[in-house]
Amino acid sequence: MLPVHGRPLLEYIVEGLIHVGFRDLIIVVGYQKEQIIRHFQDGKKWGLNIEYVIQNNLNGTGGAVLLCENLIPNQHFFLTWGDILVPYQIYREVNELYTNENQDFILVANYTKDPHKGAAIYYDGPYCVNIIEKPKKGKSKSNYNNCGIFILSTNIFHVLKSLNLSKRGEIELTQAINIGINERNWKVRIVKMEKKQFRGDFGDKNIYKQLKSDSSWLNKI
Repeated sequence: MLPVHGRPLLEYIVEGLIHVGFRDLIIVVGYQKEQIIRHFQDGKKWGLNIEYVIQNNLNGTGGAVLLCENLIPNQHFFLTWGDILVPYQIYREVNELYTNENQDFILVANYTKDPHKGAAIYYDGPYCVNIIEKPKKGKSKSNYNNCGIFILSTNIFHVLKSLNLSKRGEIELTQAINIGINERNWKVRIVKMEKKQFRGDFGDKNIYKQLKSDSSWLNKI
């Protein structure tokens, strides 16, 4: 709910999903969840059906996804982090790729000088072959980072349930995807963002301050 030019960040993300055609949303909430629920309510103001899941135990991205298992009626679902904003055409490109190619797994990767704050994406042609979470600064041989936008098969739940907690004490979604690639022959299609395409990481305080003071990026979404 970070305020950005008169609106909460999450509203920009929600409107991007509406732009693509999504109408049924699940929002995983936790700290200060009341603010989010009070703002979006049941979603009818936006023509949506919104359900909320509370993540009381902050056990990682995989833990958040697992909480949604019983609410997902389809074999595939679209997932985005709640602090990452990209041009709406990226959401559309991912959805169209899923529709046209019938891919089980799609992952968006953004270009960066060094993915040490995120997860380095290694690929062979259009498919991901490895993900390295939080590589040491200056050590990654890839300039592509896990952007935080996916289409996933519900097969992801089986792997997530089998994971041990990471060194950070979390259930890591990227670890589950890696296991799927290396042990279950999953084909994870990559959508590579262009080098100069906008990606706002509002989880970074410095970036948030910069984007809050400059509105020119709004023309890029």
